[in-house]
Amino acid sequence: MESYQIEDLLITAHKKGASRFGKFSYPIRYGQFSEIRTATNSFQFNLNGEIRFIQGRGNGWPYPAEWLKRSAGNDWVYYSAGDYKGVYDLLGEYYYPYLPYPSNSILGDNPLKGPQLRSAINSCTALREKARELVSRSMPDQVKRLLLRIAENTPRVLRSKAALLHRVIGGRATVLPPDSRHVDYDVIPLTVAEGCLLKCGFCRVKSGRGFKQWSAGAILNEIQSLKQLYGEDLRNYNALFLGQHDALHAGRDIILFAAENAYELFQFERSSMEEPVLFLFGSPLSMIATEENLFEALDSLPYSTVYINIGLEAADCATLRGLKRPVTAETVHEAFALMLDINRRYKKIEVTANFVFGDQFSPDHFESLVDLTTNRLDPVRAKGALYLSPVVDESSIDEARRREILRRFRDLKTHSRLPTYLYLIQRL
Repeated sequence: MESYQIEDLLITAHKKGASRFGKFSYPIRYGQFSEIRTATNSFQFNLNGEIRFIQGRGNGWPYPAEWLKRSAGNDWVYYSAGDYKGVYDLLGEYYYPYLPYPSNSILGDNPLKGPQLRSAINSCTALREKARELVSRSMPDQVKRLLLRIAENTPRVLRSKAALLHRVIGGRATVLPPDSRHVDYDVIPLTVAEGCLLKCGFCRVKSGRGFKQWSAGAILNEIQSLKQLYGEDLRNYNALFLGQHDALHAGRDIILFAAENAYELFQFERSSMEEPVLFLFGSPLSMIATEENLFEALDSLPYSTVYINIGLEAADCATLRGLKRPVTAETVHEAFALMLDINRRYKKIEVTANFVFGDQFSPDHFESLVDLTTNRLDPVRAKGALYLSPVVDESSIDEARRREILRRFRDLKTHSRLPTYLYLIQRL
């Protein structure tokens, strides 16, 4: 991990971070990466020479323990420490990710709109120009290769790579499973089926198209294209997201085909990151219809954990009707009971559930959630979690409503016998 000084740049061509994801109340990096430090910023790059993180070093930076992260979809996300305990209670993580697009955040002002962070993002351009100037000088080969790659990865190139990612997987991944927070949302998206079974009236993130399964051949071509696109940085990944919105309904053969071939061709066993993880969504209908042999097969895969997130949304008839959701409360209760049963019987499978939340729903909504998460559970549960998705108009919500929604969330969290967190919809 030798560093090389060129003018005001301190260049470390190879650094090694943690090899296992965890919960930390201080900045930490994972896998292998490169770093360039200037007087004002620390820039970190993935193994393809693409900018991944920026962390300010001067007085103009909001807070020393916070940073910017660029996703594979070319979005910048700002990780705010806030009040560590308060953030952890809300999200189960020590950092709050502020997103550059409309989501379901209810924490108010977004620091991404501030001049300090915009200036830091724009400073990447000056660094690339500097790298282009310096490559003609005498320097170690490893440093020169890094500077060449940084110079090549212009904003236009990065946008093109993100656009290619979206073409390969059949469109932008508009929502990632909330459980992917456990790997800091660093998942490789692999579409196995388009659309979903339930085209609900309230949904803002799904395509609205009907369910359509992809063929084994199409999935294999997708894996090969993703392998080429991620390139050398593939070794920093150990997490797979089977998309889009109801991969569980794709059935045993396609799910296992995708999970097994991706594991082999992405070479997860050789990843810089330990304990490979699999994520997928399911609906209450697909959860109930799934045969036991699929759960048995998932439990035997070489992934350390298989997370299945089920969108239950509400447990009372009035709210389900208001959401224009074509399922009954009895179906939701049955899927929830099955979730608890699967979590109890399978070692490597963890099923979690989503519910909508806000201050515009009837008292029945809150009371039915309390009943479901308290009265229907044993006092102690080792696995499973609940995610509450705030349904609010971010353009019009005021501070009083924010406080009230958070108060109701904490009230439900106090009652719940399962870990309960807010669901921040992140895309890729």
